[in-house]
Amino acid sequence: MKPGVVAISCPSERELRVDLAAALRLAAKFDWHESVGNHFSCAVSPDGKTFLLNPKWKHFLLVKASDLLLLDAEDAESPQSPNGPDATAWCIHSALHSKLSSARVVFHAHPPYCTALASLRDPVLKSVDQITARFNGLVGIDLEFGGMADDPGEALRLANAFGTRPILLMGNHGVTVTAQSIPEAFEHLYLLERAAKNLMLAYASGQPISVMSPEIARKTAESWQDYTGMAYAHFEQLKQIFLDKDDPSYME
Repeated sequence: MKPGVVAISCPSERELRVDLAAALRLAAKFDWHESVGNHFSCAVSPDGKTFLLNPKWKHFLLVKASDLLLLDAEDAESPQSPNGPDATAWCIHSALHSKLSSARVVFHAHPPYCTALASLRDPVLKSVDQITARFNGLVGIDLEFGGMADDPGEALRLANAFGTRPILLMGNHGVTVTAQSIPEAFEHLYLLERAAKNLMLAYASGQPISVMSPEIARKTAESWQDYTGMAYAHFEQLKQIFLDKDDPSYME
């Protein structure tokens, strides 16, 4: 096994609930959320179609492990239930968990710098440093914003827009990241927001930006693959720093 690569065990539903609640709270602490909207999910069944999702219109900072909804992507009646999910959350996450086997975890959010980048006519995440280059070949771009994704047709279109890439920068909207685990999805979102910030600050200087050659960008991205273990170490330490000491109620 390469240095930095970790062997991943299959977490229990309880462990997934705790980590998903932690991810929601950390996202709010980093100001990536939008009011009481935005939505994170993770699959609990082998086929990915049974998944956990944050409850409708509950602030990320208040979500506990026990609050998370357990949903079936093929149950079309879920949004109509008394404790049903947000319509947009249901459409996006049920479609992705049904259509993308690689999307065990799906985080949709509106982080400020990613959203600002998504608002540009050219929203390509150019490789200007090693953080932006990490995402070389990993980010799809959707420029066909069709309004709130609260109908199956728009959700299916978004699912198809991913192609084989784990991240979708959604023009005029925000970003959705997918991964095989919660720590890996969180690291995608964390570093993508840093990457977008670096690029937007470079643009704001008014000076010409220096973009890596495709060969160097690809080489840098490939080197990042040896550091998967960072995501797990980072996520555990973020929980310790921001949650466990001051408010461990996310685990309830």
